[in-house]
Amino acid sequence: MGLLDDGVWRDIPRSTDTKKTGGQFVRKPSQFRNWITADGSPGPSGEGGFAAEADRYHLYVSLACPWAHRTLIFRKLKKLEDMIGVSIVDPAALEDGWVFNEAYPDPLFGLEHFYELYLRVDQHYSGRVTVPTLWDKQRETIVSNESSEIIRMFNSAFDGLTGSDLDFYPEPLRGAIDTINEPVYARINNGVYRTGFATSQEAYEEAFTGLFQTLDELDGRLASQRYLVGNRLTEADWRLFTTLIRFDAVYFGHFKCNLRRIADYANLSGYIRDLYQVPGVKETVDIEQIKRHYYYSHESINPTRIVPLGPILDFDAPHGRDRFPAKGRPG
Repeated sequence: MGLLDDGVWRDIPRSTDTKKTGGQFVRKPSQFRNWITADGSPGPSGEGGFAAEADRYHLYVSLACPWAHRTLIFRKLKKLEDMIGVSIVDPAALEDGWVFNEAYPDPLFGLEHFYELYLRVDQHYSGRVTVPTLWDKQRETIVSNESSEIIRMFNSAFDGLTGSDLDFYPEPLRGAIDTINEPVYARINNGVYRTGFATSQEAYEEAFTGLFQTLDELDGRLASQRYLVGNRLTEADWRLFTTLIRFDAVYFGHFKCNLRRIADYANLSGYIRDLYQVPGVKETVDIEQIKRHYYYSHESINPTRIVPLGPILDFDAPHGRDRFPAKGRPG
């Protein structure tokens, strides 16, 4: 995966970045941080003028990407599919980055390369070109490419149009949600990447240790409650879910996160099946595209680009989590 440098695409491997950080993978912050709000007033960052309206916004995603997967889940569960269109890039991201083709066309502009969307905003853009990206068809610009903020927009901004009362970030629980989100992001969501893209033994072991310490802690937490924040299904669960659903198929082997599988955890294994079985969620999961992207795109990790046929995964199996009470669960 490369980047745009003053409007010019350059195929620069991620390993180049780690040479400056002692072998550690450091994720660059998102550059577009505007917010859609119910009335178009400014959000916590960026500028105003992005009002919640039907058929105004378009979401660009990869089915392989865990960050994009979050937004697809919220789009599905918040019943925004008729209001917000979606484009899916090819799962293989090679020297030209994310691309469109006959199998994965771009319905808005007929683009060939995803980075061309960023150049429509700024012909001299410099930086990574990432999914998810939320596009405003009215102003012809990018609203946001920060998944954690897109899901919060989807959670509440359109409620006046849809009549939805489903809330994954309820006011009384926001402190608890933010508190658990912090280690989940640092040590698990981003932790698998810090482990897999590390280019020194020390950086790898540090990320690996933090990853499994946190998984162990969460497995213990889920021994006595259904979800991360008690008995209420929240944003925190969906942020964790998109990493866990990929773990045994990809991160365990490809990213060398191989101390334990999620299937080896007594509580996390049932928890992931519980979330997968929420009505509508399984339609957002495509394990074949997930494997195709990681094993085929990361040539520095898997130079043969052989995509494994396994493992056998059965997310439809009984989860046993209904022994705990549950609130805020769709369906």
